[in-house]
Amino acid sequence: MRGHRHEHGRGGWGQRDRYGFGERRGGRRVRAFEQGDLRFVILKLIADEPRHGYDIIKAIEETFGGNYSPSPGVVYPTLTMLEDQGFATVTPGEGSKKLYTLTAEGRAFLDDNKATVDAIFKRMDEVSRRFRGGPAPEIIRAVENFHTALRLRFDRGTLAQEEVAAIAEVIDVAAAKIERS
Repeated sequence: MRGHRHEHGRGGWGQRDRYGFGERRGGRRVRAFEQGDLRFVILKLIADEPRHGYDIIKAIEETFGGNYSPSPGVVYPTLTMLEDQGFATVTPGEGSKKLYTLTAEGRAFLDDNKATVDAIFKRMDEVSRRFRGGPAPEIIRAVENFHTALRLRFDRGTLAQEEVAAIAEVIDVAAAKIERS
Protein backbone atom coordinates (compact mmCIF):
# COMPACT_ATOMS: atom_id res chain seq x y z
CA MET A 1 0.00 0.00 0.00
CA ARG A 2 1.37 3.41 -0.85
CA GLY A 3 0.51 6.77 0.59
CA HIS A 4 -0.29 8.18 -2.83
CA ARG A 5 -1.81 5.18 -4.45
CA HIS A 6 -4.88 6.65 -6.11
CA GLU A 7 -3.55 8.61 -9.03
CA HIS A 8 -6.70 8.43 -11.10
CA GLY A 9 -7.05 11.96 -12.29
CA ARG A 10 -5.94 15.53 -12.24
CA GLY A 11 -8.00 18.30 -10.71
CA GLY A 12 -11.29 18.37 -8.83
CA TRP A 13 -12.00 17.01 -5.38
CA GLY A 14 -11.81 13.27 -5.08
CA GLN A 15 -9.15 13.13 -7.73
CA ARG A 16 -5.55 13.02 -6.69
CA ASP A 17 -2.16 13.29 -8.13
CA ARG A 18 1.02 12.19 -6.43
CA TYR A 19 1.35 15.42 -4.46
CA GLY A 20 -2.06 15.78 -2.85
CA PHE A 21 -5.70 16.28 -3.58
CA GLY A 22 -6.73 17.76 -6.89
CA GLU A 23 -7.91 21.17 -5.75
CA ARG A 24 -5.36 23.94 -6.07
CA ARG A 25 -4.99 26.74 -3.58
CA GLY A 26 -2.54 29.48 -4.41
CA GLY A 27 -0.91 27.32 -7.09
CA ARG A 28 -0.27 24.31 -4.83
CA ARG A 29 -2.11 21.08 -4.25
CA VAL A 30 -4.18 20.59 -1.11
CA ARG A 31 -2.61 17.80 0.92
CA ALA A 32 -4.43 15.22 3.01
CA PHE A 33 -2.47 16.39 6.03
CA GLU A 34 -0.29 19.36 6.73
CA GLN A 35 3.14 18.86 8.31
CA GLY A 36 2.68 17.21 11.72
CA ASP A 37 -1.08 16.61 11.43
CA LEU A 38 -0.77 12.84 11.09
CA ARG A 39 0.59 12.47 14.63
CA PHE A 40 -2.56 14.15 15.99
CA VAL A 41 -4.78 11.91 13.86
CA ILE A 42 -2.96 8.77 15.02
CA LEU A 43 -3.07 9.85 18.66
CA LYS A 44 -6.81 10.55 18.43
CA LEU A 45 -7.44 7.18 16.79
CA ILE A 46 -5.56 5.27 19.49
CA ALA A 47 -7.24 7.43 22.15
CA ASP A 48 -10.58 6.19 20.79
CA GLU A 49 -9.37 2.59 21.02
CA PRO A 50 -6.04 0.75 21.05
CA ARG A 51 -5.05 -0.13 17.48
CA HIS A 52 -2.48 -1.90 15.36
CA GLY A 53 -0.66 0.15 12.71
CA TYR A 54 -2.64 -1.53 9.93
CA ASP A 55 -5.91 -0.62 11.69
CA ILE A 56 -4.80 3.01 11.80
CA ILE A 57 -4.05 2.98 8.07
CA LYS A 58 -7.45 1.41 7.30
CA ALA A 59 -9.32 3.87 9.57
CA ILE A 60 -7.76 6.83 7.76
CA GLU A 61 -8.42 5.23 4.37
CA GLU A 62 -12.10 4.71 5.30
CA THR A 63 -12.37 8.34 6.36
CA PHE A 64 -11.31 9.38 2.87
CA GLY A 65 -13.67 6.94 1.17
CA GLY A 66 -10.83 4.77 -0.09
CA ASN A 67 -9.31 7.68 -2.02
CA TYR A 68 -6.33 8.18 0.26
CA SER A 69 -4.31 5.84 2.41
CA PRO A 70 -1.20 6.88 4.31
CA SER A 71 1.77 4.67 3.57
CA PRO A 72 3.17 2.33 6.20
CA GLY A 73 6.44 4.18 5.65
CA VAL A 74 4.83 7.26 7.20
CA VAL A 75 2.53 5.67 9.80
CA TYR A 76 4.97 3.30 11.49
CA PRO A 77 7.76 5.87 12.00
CA THR A 78 5.12 8.23 13.42
CA LEU A 79 3.99 5.52 15.84
CA THR A 80 7.61 4.96 16.88
CA MET A 81 8.04 8.70 17.41
CA LEU A 82 4.88 8.84 19.55
CA GLU A 83 6.17 5.92 21.59
CA ASP A 84 9.57 7.62 22.01
CA GLN A 85 7.81 10.80 23.18
CA GLY A 86 5.89 8.80 25.78
CA PHE A 87 2.51 9.51 24.14
CA ALA A 88 1.84 5.89 23.15
CA THR A 89 2.76 2.52 24.55
CA VAL A 90 3.15 -0.74 22.68
CA THR A 91 1.91 -4.14 23.69
CA PRO A 92 3.17 -7.11 21.68
CA GLY A 93 0.36 -8.85 19.86
CA GLU A 94 0.08 -11.98 17.80
CA GLY A 95 2.97 -12.48 15.40
CA SER A 96 4.76 -9.24 14.66
CA LYS A 97 1.71 -7.08 15.35
CA LYS A 98 2.01 -4.37 17.96
CA LEU A 99 -0.97 -2.85 19.74
CA TYR A 100 -0.62 0.89 20.34
CA THR A 101 -2.37 2.47 23.33
CA LEU A 102 -2.50 6.09 24.45
CA THR A 103 -0.59 6.97 27.63
CA ALA A 104 -1.56 9.57 30.23
CA GLU A 105 1.05 11.86 28.65
CA GLY A 106 -0.54 11.28 25.25
CA ARG A 107 -3.98 12.11 26.66
CA ALA A 108 -2.61 15.33 28.18
CA PHE A 109 -0.95 16.25 24.86
CA LEU A 110 -4.24 15.67 23.00
CA ASP A 111 -6.15 17.72 25.57
CA ASP A 112 -3.60 20.56 25.32
CA ASN A 113 -3.99 20.52 21.52
CA LYS A 114 -7.76 19.97 21.37
CA ALA A 115 -8.38 22.95 19.06
CA THR A 116 -5.76 21.70 16.59
CA VAL A 117 -7.09 18.13 16.70
CA ASP A 118 -10.68 19.33 16.22
CA ALA A 119 -9.62 21.48 13.25
CA ILE A 120 -7.80 18.55 11.61
CA PHE A 121 -10.78 16.22 12.01
CA LYS A 122 -13.15 18.92 10.76
CA ARG A 123 -10.99 19.29 7.64
CA MET A 124 -10.94 15.50 7.24
CA ASP A 125 -14.75 15.42 7.49
CA GLU A 126 -15.05 18.12 4.83
CA VAL A 127 -12.75 16.25 2.47
CA SER A 128 -14.58 13.00 3.19
CA ARG A 129 -17.94 14.57 2.31
CA ARG A 130 -16.49 15.74 -1.00
CA PHE A 131 -15.20 12.24 -1.75
CA ARG A 132 -18.54 10.54 -1.23
CA GLY A 133 -19.60 11.41 -4.76
CA GLY A 134 -16.42 10.00 -6.26
CA PRO A 135 -15.66 6.60 -7.69
CA ALA A 136 -16.33 3.58 -5.50
CA PRO A 137 -13.20 2.20 -3.83
CA GLU A 138 -13.85 -1.17 -5.48
CA ILE A 139 -13.63 0.43 -8.92
CA ILE A 140 -10.47 2.32 -7.99
CA ARG A 141 -8.93 -0.93 -6.74
CA ALA A 142 -9.91 -2.79 -9.93
CA VAL A 143 -8.43 -0.05 -12.14
CA GLU A 144 -5.22 -0.16 -10.10
CA ASN A 145 -5.07 -3.95 -10.48
CA PHE A 146 -5.54 -3.53 -14.22
CA HIS A 147 -2.82 -0.89 -14.41
CA THR A 148 -0.44 -3.07 -12.38
CA ALA A 149 -1.11 -6.11 -14.56
CA LEU A 150 -0.35 -4.11 -17.71
CA ARG A 151 2.81 -2.60 -16.22
CA LEU A 152 4.06 -6.01 -15.08
CA ARG A 153 3.40 -7.46 -18.53
CA PHE A 154 5.16 -4.57 -20.27
CA ASP A 155 8.12 -4.98 -17.91
CA ARG A 156 8.60 -8.54 -19.17
CA GLY A 157 9.46 -7.31 -22.64
CA THR A 158 8.08 -6.46 -26.04
CA LEU A 159 4.65 -7.80 -26.90
CA ALA A 160 4.04 -9.88 -29.98
CA GLN A 161 1.34 -8.56 -32.32
CA GLU A 162 -1.03 -11.38 -31.24
CA GLU A 163 -0.56 -10.36 -27.60
CA VAL A 164 -1.23 -6.72 -28.41
CA ALA A 165 -4.43 -7.71 -30.24
CA ALA A 166 -5.57 -9.97 -27.36
CA ILE A 167 -4.99 -7.29 -24.71
CA ALA A 168 -6.70 -4.63 -26.83
CA GLU A 169 -9.69 -6.94 -27.33
CA VAL A 170 -10.05 -7.55 -23.58
CA ILE A 171 -9.91 -3.80 -22.93
CA ASP A 172 -12.41 -3.04 -25.70
CA VAL A 173 -14.85 -5.70 -24.41
CA ALA A 174 -14.60 -4.36 -20.85
CA ALA A 175 -15.11 -0.78 -22.07
CA ALA A 176 -18.20 -1.79 -24.05
CA LYS A 177 -19.67 -3.59 -21.01
CA ILE A 178 -19.06 -0.56 -18.81
CA GLU A 179 -20.62 1.74 -21.39
CA ARG A 180 -23.75 -0.45 -21.57
CA SER A 181 -24.19 -0.71 -17.79
